[in-house]
Amino acid sequence: MLQHIVITVYQDFELLDATGPASVFASANHALAEDGEPAHYAVHLASPTGGAVPSSSGVVVETKALAKVPRPVDTILVVGAEAGAVTAATRTPELGRWLSRSASSARRLGSVCAGTFVLAAAGLVDGKRVATHWSACEPLAQLYPSLTVDADALYVVDGNVWTSAGVITGIDMALAMVSEDLGRALASRVAKRLVLYARRPGYQSQFSPLLRAQAKADGPFADLLVWAQANLDTALDVSSLAARVGLSERTFYRRFVAAIGETPAQYIENVRLDAARILLSQELPLKEIARRVGLAPTARFAQVFQRRFGVTPRLFRETHTSR
Repeated sequence: MLQHIVITVYQDFELLDATGPASVFASANHALAEDGEPAHYAVHLASPTGGAVPSSSGVVVETKALAKVPRPVDTILVVGAEAGAVTAATRTPELGRWLSRSASSARRLGSVCAGTFVLAAAGLVDGKRVATHWSACEPLAQLYPSLTVDADALYVVDGNVWTSAGVITGIDMALAMVSEDLGRALASRVAKRLVLYARRPGYQSQFSPLLRAQAKADGPFADLLVWAQANLDTALDVSSLAARVGLSERTFYRRFVAAIGETPAQYIENVRLDAARILLSQELPLKEIARRVGLAPTARFAQVFQRRFGVTPRLFRETHTSR
């Protein structure tokens, strides 16, 4: 039976919040068709009154009226927007009433980016742990103190409530839904079809070490960071990195700390552990993960990982992949 996915939009919504997850579910159907299987999802873009709805980027989408969405609804996703548009959405009676009526019978209820505000305004996530865009975490926590706002996660699953952080994390969350529904292998095929760099687990930070460093780096360091990320399994000590950018070790160390705000060793360990956390969500042996991130042998990997996160890689994997 088709599972009806209702992606709820409103005036001046963030386009990618809607089209990202929609593309994931459509690609899952495509993968099933390749296997000779029937479609699993029916995706509906819906709005309180239906018709043409403009996004914040100027692209206008055609929507169904919420009252005319086919039932039963399997998954409800409310998209985000800038503060003014989100506030207007929380004050739209038709939207709040439909969400309140439909949430109790839906298998999953979720939001992308600042769509969490809309769920919270409807009283549907009281007492839940939730995610939202990093810039909205503090306002959300202040406005709805019963929520536990996870400012670090890409997406959070609390019971049947799924909430994601900023914009493209809706794709990560939708992939996790496909994995739950149709299996990890098919979700990986969807990710490959969409040319995603990696399937990111929900517990990954909104800010990767590379992204934080790139915001500060310039000159030769910008290229060096990208190269190091792609070569974690090689020697990345000060002498190797300094040689890569043509500086003496002492000069390199001084300039790196000044530019990035941490020592080369600290930075490299951070990116290696960040990569390890992603790989732990996959079915790879610990020995292979340790090799890929440059922390072999496995005993060294376990020691470094436990020192940082307080648990062994094995226990971390068991805890975070229990779904």
